[in-house]
Amino acid sequence: MDQHRLRIATRHSDLALWQASHVAGRLQAVVPGLEVELVHVTTTGDRDRVHTLREFGGAGVFTREVQRAVLDGRADVAVHSLKDLPTEPAAGLVLAAVPDRASPFDVLILPDGAEPLPSLDDLPQGAHVATGSLRRQAQLLCRRPDLRLVEIRGNVPTRIAKLDRGEYDAIVLAEAGLGRLGLKDRISLGLRPPLMFPAVGQGALGIECRTGDDATRASLERIIDHSAFAAVRAERTVLRELRAGCHAPLGVHTLSDGTRLTLEAVVLSPDGRERLHDADTGSTEDPESLGRTVARRLQRQGADRLVATG
Repeated sequence: MDQHRLRIATRHSDLALWQASHVAGRLQAVVPGLEVELVHVTTTGDRDRVHTLREFGGAGVFTREVQRAVLDGRADVAVHSLKDLPTEPAAGLVLAAVPDRASPFDVLILPDGAEPLPSLDDLPQGAHVATGSLRRQAQLLCRRPDLRLVEIRGNVPTRIAKLDRGEYDAIVLAEAGLGRLGLKDRISLGLRPPLMFPAVGQGALGIECRTGDDATRASLERIIDHSAFAAVRAERTVLRELRAGCHAPLGVHTLSDGTRLTLEAVVLSPDGRERLHDADTGSTEDPESLGRTVARRLQRQGADRLVATG
């Protein structure tokens, strides 16, 4: 990193560019005179809009090429939606910062002009609901086995346009992405635990830099939200211990009071008929220990088998 210039690698979707610009603004607020350049990268997930994420690899399809831009020197840092970042670190890179976290929750969206729903039970019998997430699909089926779930790909505006054209009765998206794009007015129903547990790291941004780049890492440390960083470390430990990919039927929710973390996790069968749950509390100083405890309890309940079927 040049002392006064930073290059940020990012995907070029509207949401990814918002996230990279947000990080740039946070850094410029704490590093006077810093100039920031966004380096646009196209990932495997961006190029293939036909297959489901699980069909062509799942983990890393939105992050590998962005990471490569940092490793080969085209950029100094990579900004990711943390839920897309595999838990196994890429050689030569370090997860250096997690800034302030937006809402981790999911939401249901209905076609334009539809009235908001009081609850998920108010969706019509057999409604077509679109989501590309096995985690969301399994949790929806656990509550509403009558729903007809279909895959959907594309960025947020593309998905909403398909909904408004009548291709689906509803879609499920992350609340954070809608807020960042100024689309929170489209939310028809919030989906929160115990109905819907978020993805690991959902709502958070992960910022990577090269392991030996001490100057960049020092700058990134100035924008860390320590509570959010501890929470996602606990969540990512659950994912890693269960050897589950980013798209496994695993949901988590973490609360922090500043010194203590409460972590809940669920693992489901893809059809939603089986649901395992565990929760515990631990110190923000050692979030990985909390994550391991919850993961091992889930394993004793049979989580490995459910993750494998996902």
